[in-house]
Formats: sequence, C-alpha cells, structure tokens
Amino acid sequence: MKAEAFIIHLARAHGRARQVERLRQSLPLPVTVIDAVDGQTLPEEKVAEVYKPRLHRPRYPFPLRISEIACFLSHRKAWAAIVDRKLDAGLVVEDDVEIDTARFAEVFDLALAHMQGNDLVRFPKKARGEKGRVAAHSGVARLIAPRHPRLGMQAQLVSRDAAKALLTFTHVFDRPVDTTVQMQWLHGVRVLSAMPVAIREVAGELGGTTVQGKGKPFVEVLAREVQRTIYRASVRARNVLDLRMLAR
Repeated sequence: MKAEAFIIHLARAHGRARQVERLRQSLPLPVTVIDAVDGQTLPEEKVAEVYKPRLHRPRYPFPLRISEIACFLSHRKAWAAIVDRKLDAGLVVEDDVEIDTARFAEVFDLALAHMQGNDLVRFPKKARGEKGRVAAHSGVARLIAPRHPRLGMQAQLVSRDAAKALLTFTHVFDRPVDTTVQMQWLHGVRVLSAMPVAIREVAGELGGTTVQGKGKPFVEVLAREVQRTIYRASVRARNVLDLRMLAR
C-alpha cells in the first residue's frame, strides 16, 4: 500500500516547530508538512465561498469562527494531497499531537492492513465513548466501527476514496471539520476508530490551541452547552438510525 504522512502546521506557530520535527521522527511513514491555512490572512471572499451556515440537517447551532474555517480548509489541503499524489492512504496529523511510538505502531499497522477503500480511521486521544463493533483485531490492537464517531481531528488514516468523497462533500461546509466527519449518512465514508489510545494532545504544552475561542460570559456558555447537547443528541440519533438501516 502506498501511503504517506501529512503534518498540518501553521507557519507562524513558531513554538510548534520542534514538535513538528518530533512528529517527523516518530511517524511510521514519509512525512510532508502541510502549510495550514491562516485564519488571520484568510480573505473574506474565500470565507463566503466555502462557508454556508445552516447547510445540512441537523442544523449546526453556532456560527463558525474564522479559525475553525481555516482549520477545515487545512484538512481539505491534506485530503487533496492524498488524491493528487495518488496514494492509497494518507496519515493526517495535527502538529499538537504526541505519539506513543510503540503503541501507535501496533494500532497503525492494524489500520493500514484492514482499512477498506472508503474508510477513515481515527486515532482518538481518549478512550471514552469509543464503543462499537470490532471490525478487526490483532493482539491488544483493534479497529472499532463506532455507533457514533467521536470528535477530534488529531490523527486519522484517510483512504484515497474517502479523501475524494470528503472533498466533494465539503466543497462548501457549515460546521467544524470533526462534526462534519461524524455525519456518515451524508458523506458515505465509513469512520473507524483504532484502539487502544496511542496519541495525546499537547497543545497546552505548546502555548495553547490555535483554534478555540477565548472565554465567554457564564450565561452565554450555559446557553451554548444546552444547544450543543441538543445538537449532539440529534447527530447521535441519526448515526444510530443509519447503522440500523444498513443492518437490515
């Protein structure tokens, strides 16, 4: 299988340069650094071209921050690289990830050996909620087909067909990239999870995230949590319904 790794890195995030080199040394594939889209320099006309609120159901309840739009476009650059290079798969990793090299090697080898043509395999940073049918296993490593994919885009192995499908589906988008990937019933990509956990997020050690917004008043935070809970329940129900229909 022809596969390469892609590290998404924002050029002005100088504090992460050393971490990029650490990743370059620890990843099991040849590495290319993808220049992340910078939200601070993203033209308004480009935002208007790709971001269309309330595009899909269930409706995403929040407007996207410019950093979230830039993050989405950065992942699209990685997917496009997988397609353009005619790879069978690409390992897409964000630059605030630390790899447990011994454990990762086992789960990665399982994922690479058993992923199918339209699969995206997530490498979660937490085990909580990663439940579902075991699609493949070897030793302690296993691939899970979760009833409801979890959030986070820290590391994924993306097949070329999955990259094509996601690029087509996200020509315009209305929500963050990880919530979009959750919607298997719309884009048609099978989302798997590789376990046990073999990565961790180290954004706090590198000066903080480049995506999340700053603090908000308590009332606004509470209102957002209510809306987020309702939205997530709707997506979870739709994913479960889709699995039941496929099982018939």
